[in-house]
Amino acid sequence: MFLVFLCFGDIIKYVIFGWIAFVIPATLTFLNIWNLCSKKPNARKITAWLTLIVGGILYVMLFSMSFNTGGDWWEQVYPHDLHYSLSSEYSWTVIIPTVLGIAGLLILINIKAEKLPPLVSAGSIAAVVLMNVLQIIYAVQIGKNVDGIELMLYVYHANIFILSLSAVRDQIKQQLEIFAERGNDDKPNWLSRKINSISRYGILVFACLFFIIAVLEIIFILTGQGADAPIKAFTDTADWTFSKQIPPPPKEYKGHYLCTVAAGGDPKVVKPLRYGTRHGVTIVVNRQLCIANAFEDYIHEKLPKFHKFIRGAYDKYGYPVSKHITTPRRANFVYFLMKPLEWLFLIFLYAFDVNPERRISSQYLYRGE
Repeated sequence: MFLVFLCFGDIIKYVIFGWIAFVIPATLTFLNIWNLCSKKPNARKITAWLTLIVGGILYVMLFSMSFNTGGDWWEQVYPHDLHYSLSSEYSWTVIIPTVLGIAGLLILINIKAEKLPPLVSAGSIAAVVLMNVLQIIYAVQIGKNVDGIELMLYVYHANIFILSLSAVRDQIKQQLEIFAERGNDDKPNWLSRKINSISRYGILVFACLFFIIAVLEIIFILTGQGADAPIKAFTDTADWTFSKQIPPPPKEYKGHYLCTVAAGGDPKVVKPLRYGTRHGVTIVVNRQLCIANAFEDYIHEKLPKFHKFIRGAYDKYGYPVSKHITTPRRANFVYFLMKPLEWLFLIFLYAFDVNPERRISSQYLYRGE
């Protein structure tokens, strides 16, 4: 009897999970599509509010359960964690326009055009368009790590786009009706004729036009033609689609502190060459790291007892030092601090090793270990 009760409890949990994860998003999506296509929208305002609030809560919950994010790109995180999807330094350039876009969307949905001042109406439409540009970019940003159940995140992005499309289209129609009622449509100007022709297009064509505008804006921003800060909000990250930075090794990785320098320093300074493998862990490799390890490799080969002493001292002092290399500036400082030793190691290798460059270039290559 107790086992039956447990099984029944599990069934209830699965049913609740199914409703929260699938039924509610599917129902809201259906209603939003219906309101977009139908001439007589049903409970449009309530559906919009539920989509934004309930959908937003479900989005945050799913994102939190799917991705463990632990810091900006220069910070060390645990092996199975990810860095922030937006740079904390520049995230305001995305968050503020998104908040304004949501506010503009709610204004367009809840207030008729006849009750809106022209500047508020135009500003709301502009904010909604900008918000959709940013949310499309963000949807692409997280795409690198989206798989399986995480695909449900895109349902919310799609619903925001559908709500925006519906609100902007209806706003244009209402403005045209106001324009016609005022008797100014006897001699329509060029702009009113263009707007009127757009409003007569089918929903699919209008959606395509809206999407093309968004894509052009995305290209405009990502090619560096826009403000610098919004670009860095997406590119000054690690582990995501638009990420341009190479993060330091994970927290649990106990390796050469020069690994931290190679991964965490400014690429223009530390000059990372490639990825390598150390004890089955992928690391970033630069020439300084390869030279230091090649020197250690030669000592281990020719003087194993002396190498054991060096390795012991290094493990005792090197790893604690690496825990303090938490910013690009500190990594750059250590890189320059190690330069004299790097030159000494290089001179030693060229003086005693028959093929020094072969030994240097072979460091951290995957050997199927």
